[in-house]
Amino acid sequence: MTVMRERRAQATVEMAVVLPVLLVLGLITSNLMRFAVAVARFDRVAPDIVVAQGVSPEGDGGAGQAALEAVRGELATAMEGYGVDVEVTVEDRGFGSEETFSLAPLTRSFTCSMAMTPWPSVVEIAGVSLGAPARLRHERAMVVDPWKPGVVA
Repeated sequence: MTVMRERRAQATVEMAVVLPVLLVLGLITSNLMRFAVAVARFDRVAPDIVVAQGVSPEGDGGAGQAALEAVRGELATAMEGYGVDVEVTVEDRGFGSEETFSLAPLTRSFTCSMAMTPWPSVVEIAGVSLGAPARLRHERAMVVDPWKPGVVA
């Protein structure tokens, strides 16, 4: 009888030891799945928005600033609800580049990036503060010709 009493709480102790590990693994998996869904959406909409808004934005297309703001605004609208921060940079590639001869000498390179902070960012368990030190980041770059709508270089 005494031997049986010693083994009765073994499953409870094992569960108490394993449960925090399972919760952390569940949070990591949840965050990675949320990020994977956001990346899939971002990779689908970013090229379409760059081709539609980056090539011929409203207003003057001088220096790419109007195109930059149009792409950033449309991309932020398309990624609402995913909990990501969107950044867009544009670089004009003109005649002064390293290429001596190019069939598309006046192109623009758009680099669209999104960053996501894992949830929860800070957790306190038994007085120990745990946090996610990194942000998950994804980039997508496209080169377009601003003078020929629909042409991707």
